[in-house]
Amino acid sequence: MKKKILKNIEWGILVCTLLLIVIGLIALFSATQNSDYDELKKQIIWLAISVPVMICVILIDYDWLSKISPALYGISIILLIAVLFTEPINGAKSWFTIGPFSFQPAEFAKIAVTLFLADVIIIIQKKGKDEINRFWKLGLIILTAIVPILLIVKQPDYGTALAFAFSLIFMLFVAGIRKRYIITAFLIIVILVPIAYFFILPEHAKSRIDVYLNPDIDPRGAGYNIIQSKLAIGAGQVLGMGLLKGNQTQLGYLYPKTTDFIFAVIGEELGFIAGAAIIILYMILITKAIKVAKTARDDAGSYIAAGIAGIFFFHMLENIGMTMGLLPITGIPLPFVSYGGSSLLTNLILIAILLSISGRRQKTLFIE
Repeated sequence: MKKKILKNIEWGILVCTLLLIVIGLIALFSATQNSDYDELKKQIIWLAISVPVMICVILIDYDWLSKISPALYGISIILLIAVLFTEPINGAKSWFTIGPFSFQPAEFAKIAVTLFLADVIIIIQKKGKDEINRFWKLGLIILTAIVPILLIVKQPDYGTALAFAFSLIFMLFVAGIRKRYIITAFLIIVILVPIAYFFILPEHAKSRIDVYLNPDIDPRGAGYNIIQSKLAIGAGQVLGMGLLKGNQTQLGYLYPKTTDFIFAVIGEELGFIAGAAIIILYMILITKAIKVAKTARDDAGSYIAAGIAGIFFFHMLENIGMTMGLLPITGIPLPFVSYGGSSLLTNLILIAILLSISGRRQKTLFIE
């Protein structure tokens, strides 16, 4: 059985993941040379912890994960509530701190919510695929996602909340949601965006949007990070300034360079070619994840794989987009590349679930 799983696994996903991790470690090596490589060392420790967990998850049938998803969802909701009573770090109540390490429950919730959403959709579709398009049943699915999303917004962490939204959108699309709901949702968003901007969003969130539209209105304040990031990426040109030689990176102008702006570090020191390679690796990974969704042995595998693809797509789009000044800054890390133990562990578990689904698919369903 294990030989069959290994034979069927979508190895391209694992190869892309490993290459991104290597690029991330190289970038962290450069970005942390002035801090005794502290974050690099922690990242390596988290990697050593994450790999055995990843292997175990690959060997577990994802059906079993689906069965325990209600419990995982409940635990994640409890953790998301509990974290709101912690001391804020950088203005957000998003982490539990244990000694030198910190744990972000919103990252764990990505796994739990994706698994549980797939389970909810399958239960609703027992009487037929089109049951998902019944208004109150679709509302139940959305409510399942809205609860953790609102708790994460409360922290506040708008970027991670949007990752959940993208996961839900990908899953609903694969599940067969009708176009009228998509069009209606789009119109609602168009109407709500200006309302949210003027009456709902806190000042710091509105400031980020204002700076995104015009960074020069506050070049030494809210616009500083975007300006420095764009300068770093532009300075790298085609081949980069060289590892350990980036001006913005090494002179401390780029912050936080190990998490949100790690892509700017790579762009400055390794150049356009390295940056383009990262984007290509993500696109291959996401395409392979969608292929796994198409070839999964059952609907559960399809929906879970689609949700995971949505999460990775949003993180890639938002992180790289914000470092280039194309999207507002939201504090979203670049999966496998940015520093972050909770993020690395969560993302490798998501990859392991993808590999588990691909290893258990039917060969006759392969789509080349």
